[in-house]
Amino acid sequence: MNKIQMVDLKGQYASIKEVVNTSIQEVIDNTSFINGPKVKEFQTNLESYLGVKHVIPCANGTDALQIAMMGLGLKPGDEVITADFTFAATVEVIALLGLTPVLVDVDSDKFNIDIAAIKRAITPKTKAIVPVHLFGQCANMDAIMELAKAHNLYVIEDNAQAIGATYTSKNGSKAKAGTIGHVASTSFFPSKNLGCYGDGGAIFTNDDELAHTIRGIVNHGMYKRYHHDVVGVNSRLDSIQAAVLDAKLPKLDAYNKARQSAARKYNAAFKNHNNIITPKAGNGCETICDNCDCHVFHQYTLKIQNADRDALVAHLQSKDIPCGVYYPIPLHKQKAYQNERYNDADFKVTNALIDQVISLPMHTELDDDQIDFITSSVLDFLSK
Repeated sequence: MNKIQMVDLKGQYASIKEVVNTSIQEVIDNTSFINGPKVKEFQTNLESYLGVKHVIPCANGTDALQIAMMGLGLKPGDEVITADFTFAATVEVIALLGLTPVLVDVDSDKFNIDIAAIKRAITPKTKAIVPVHLFGQCANMDAIMELAKAHNLYVIEDNAQAIGATYTSKNGSKAKAGTIGHVASTSFFPSKNLGCYGDGGAIFTNDDELAHTIRGIVNHGMYKRYHHDVVGVNSRLDSIQAAVLDAKLPKLDAYNKARQSAARKYNAAFKNHNNIITPKAGNGCETICDNCDCHVFHQYTLKIQNADRDALVAHLQSKDIPCGVYYPIPLHKQKAYQNERYNDADFKVTNALIDQVISLPMHTELDDDQIDFITSSVLDFLSK
């Protein structure tokens, strides 16, 4: 059995080596390293894949989220509601822009932002909601968009973990994650479902005027060289990373199907176990569908109940099985984001999840022997 990796980038590269190497060499040969033809080509292909009017590539996913907020013209003191249970980048950019982060709890089934908590958090100062499509599936975008319309709020989708996922609205219509709100951000960090070989990110929107503004922001506020029309940043996707991403994009659906297949095998092994709650599949789905992409499993995350999660982590590590705890500390308890306005009682789900969740290896190269070893190791520990 091959060594188990949390994310097997080397194995994935081996299967696409020729096309990736050719694409990178093409960039080197034409020496268009910044905003070269490969960036435009990838941008156009991703727009087509997502069914969105505008993709604006940038340097990384954190920049993408910050630039989206800058493009909307949010001002210091404006309140932005987002989830407490997520990676810090989401709240980090809110604070960096002088906006007021308002953290709320998540739901216990899918770990996404809780709609009732959003409703309670809205004030006259609220200007935007940032739903995080955590671990590979969309938040409840129907309810979020209804709230946004009722209160005249922007919706900024943090789609760093769910590219390729499909959201089915209550009216039956379907849309790709990141194409539903006013604007969205994503990350192409190497471990993502669509990852480059360095840093990279992008902003998505169907708003022509907003897209124009954002295109200036990513390039020092310039639309014409040395003419700075808006306050901008230096955040461009380099051409080599675009070449890698464009080589991988045609395989994204197959990559996501491989993740779903691994998740089904995990679920089957853990089915009906008293100490294990397996992840929900996605909006409207009771099982992990083979014919849709409601959940693309950036992470495969279990909840461990009535057992010692940390001891399970140590047990798996002793067997050279990598695993992760995403996330061990809620944002409202992080030193950088603590605030007296937060009441710990308002974060009951998040405070429980930090002691329960464990993410198992999840990537496109997992094989049956590895999954069998991982699941048997988990079950052996819980049987003691």
